[in-house]
Amino acid sequence: MRKILVCIVFSVGVVACSSNDSAEKITEPLCSTPSIECLLPWPNDALTVLEKTTDKNGRRLNLQEAWMPTNATEKPIDVTDMNRANGFSPGSAILLLVPGVNLAASKLPTSDNIEESLNKDAGIVITDKATKEAIPYWAELDARATSDTTRLLIVHPAVSLLEGHTHEVRVQSLKDIDGNTLKAPKKWSFTVADTKSLSQRLLHIRAEAYTELADQAPKFTVTSSQVEQVTGADVRTVMGTFDVPLFLSKAEPGGTFTLDANGLPQRGVGMYPSRFICVMPNTASSTSSLPIVYGHGLLGGAEEALSFKGAAAEQNATVCATDWIGMASLDLLNVGTTLLDMSGFSSIADRLQQGIVNFQFLGRLLNHKDGFASSRDFQSKGKPIFELGGTQFLGSSQGGILGGAASAVSSEWSRAVLGVPGLNYSLLLTRSIDWEEFAAIFEKAYTGDIERVMALQLVQLLWDRGENNGYVQHLTANTYDSFSPKDVLLIEAFGDHQVANVSTEILARTIGARVHTPVFEAKRSSATIAMWGLEPLSDARVAPALVLWDFANPAPPADNQAPSFPKYGKDPHGAGSDEPRVATQVFTFLKTGKILDVCNSAPCTSDVLTR
Repeated sequence: MRKILVCIVFSVGVVACSSNDSAEKITEPLCSTPSIECLLPWPNDALTVLEKTTDKNGRRLNLQEAWMPTNATEKPIDVTDMNRANGFSPGSAILLLVPGVNLAASKLPTSDNIEESLNKDAGIVITDKATKEAIPYWAELDARATSDTTRLLIVHPAVSLLEGHTHEVRVQSLKDIDGNTLKAPKKWSFTVADTKSLSQRLLHIRAEAYTELADQAPKFTVTSSQVEQVTGADVRTVMGTFDVPLFLSKAEPGGTFTLDANGLPQRGVGMYPSRFICVMPNTASSTSSLPIVYGHGLLGGAEEALSFKGAAAEQNATVCATDWIGMASLDLLNVGTTLLDMSGFSSIADRLQQGIVNFQFLGRLLNHKDGFASSRDFQSKGKPIFELGGTQFLGSSQGGILGGAASAVSSEWSRAVLGVPGLNYSLLLTRSIDWEEFAAIFEKAYTGDIERVMALQLVQLLWDRGENNGYVQHLTANTYDSFSPKDVLLIEAFGDHQVANVSTEILARTIGARVHTPVFEAKRSSATIAMWGLEPLSDARVAPALVLWDFANPAPPADNQAPSFPKYGKDPHGAGSDEPRVATQVFTFLKTGKILDVCNSAPCTSDVLTR
C-alpha cells in the first residue's frame, strides 16, 4: 500500500509542477518504484516513446516487463506484441487509484446519467485534442475489488475514441463522501492507436488470401448431407470443410502469426481446413432462399447453424456457419491455459483474425457459381437452392461482438444483423454471467485487484485486432479502401446477463445508429435519459439502427458486475430467438434492408420469459 501511495503522490507532484504543454511530452512513468502502479493513471503517453516511423503519431507503446501483472508463478505478462502498437485501445478505460473517492461528491456520472459528464463542473473532463470536443463517459468503482485501498476508479468513454487521436484527461475535483478533496493526477494525455496499427494485420492476410484465391471459389468437400422434416417441411443439412490459406504457425489452437520485417503476418504452411454446416430448404421454392453467413456465440461452433432448421423452412433461408477459431469450442483448452498465463494471449487474438478470413471464404462459397452452388448437395432440380450472390450476415452474442469486424472487412455481404452484440471485451467480461466460471481460473492466477483490471486492459490491446472494438469506426462510414459501408441492425435485450447493455450502446453510438422509439414503457429505465446520445429512427427507418427488446427484466447493475438470476430475473440474452416478431424483423432486414416496425410505434416488449 505504501508503494501505491508513493506513486500517487509522485504523479501529482510531477503534473502539478509541469508547464501547460506538459501533456504533449513523453516522460518517464509517473511512479518512483518499478511496479504495476507505474501504469497508473492509465492510459498515458508517458508509457510511449517517440521513434522514426511512417505512422502519423510517431510513437509506440513502451510498456516494461517490471510493470506488468504477474501470475501465480510470478511470470509477468509479455509486452512484446503490445509494444508494436502505436497507441492505446479505442475502448480504453481510464484508470486511477484514488482511495476514498465518492462518485456523487466528485460529480462523476454513472451509466444512468452519462449526459452529466459533459457538464463544465464534472469531476473529470476528457477532451479530443484534435476536434476540441468533450468525450462523454461514465465512472464506476471496481465492484470486484477486495479492498478499498486497491479499488480502482474506472472511467469508461461512452463512445469509441477516434483512432489516432490524442485525448487529454483533466481531473477537476475528486472528493470523498464528506466533500474533502483527494489527491489525484491533475492532467495527462494519451493517444489512441491509429487505423494502421489496429487493422493492418487482418487487412493484410485478407488481401493475401484473396490474391491467392483470385477469381475462384475456395475448394470444399462435402462430408455429409441429410434431409429431415422440421415444422412440416423438409430441411436439408450439409456438412463439410473448405480450404483457407493459413497465416498461423500451426492450424491447431495455440498457433500465432509469424511477423515479417514490416510487422505483417507471413503465410503459413498449407491450408486451414475450416468446417462448415449449412441448413436450407430441401427444395427450391418460387423464390431462391436467402443465403446467410452465421456467427456463433461464446466458444461455440458451426453446430449452432442447426438451430436455424426451423428458420430455414419458415423464412426460406440457407444458413451456413463455420467455427470462429480463436474463440470456438475447439479453443476452450487454449483459452483456459491463457487465463493462467496471459502472455499467451496472441494465440487468441491472431486466431480470431484468421477466423475472420475464414468467414470471408465461407461468404465466397455462397456467392460464387463454382462454390456451393456447383454441388448437387446444394441444388434442387439442378438449380441452387439459394440466391447466388445474395449473401448477408447474421451474428449473435459473440457472433455480434466479432461480426462487426468481419463485416467491416467484407466484400461478400452488404447487410449485417448483430444480435445482442457489443464491443470491447475488457468492458464486457466482468459484466457477463459467463465470466464467472472463467474468473475462477483467472483470479487464481492473478490475485491482486489492480492486476486483474490491468491485465484485461493490456490484453485488449491485442484483442482489438480481432473484435469489433478495433474495426467498427469503419463499418458504416469511413470505410477501409475498396470496401463499402454496411447496413447494420443491432438487436439489444434489456438487462442482458451475458452482453452488457452499456457495451451494445457504445457500439450503437460509434456506428451512428438511430434507435427505435419509444424505447421503454414508463418507469422501466433507470437512466435519466434513455439511450442517451442516440437519435430516434426517422420515418424512413433506415440502417444503421438499434432496436431494444424488453423481456420484463430489472435494469442491470450500474457497475462492473453481472446481473444474475433470481435478483435480475431470467436471462433475456437468447429470448429473442423465441419471439416471432424478432425473427420477422431480422429476416426482413436481411432480405430487403427494411427495418419493420413490428412493435406498432410502441416499445418492443415480449412476455416469452414470463409465460
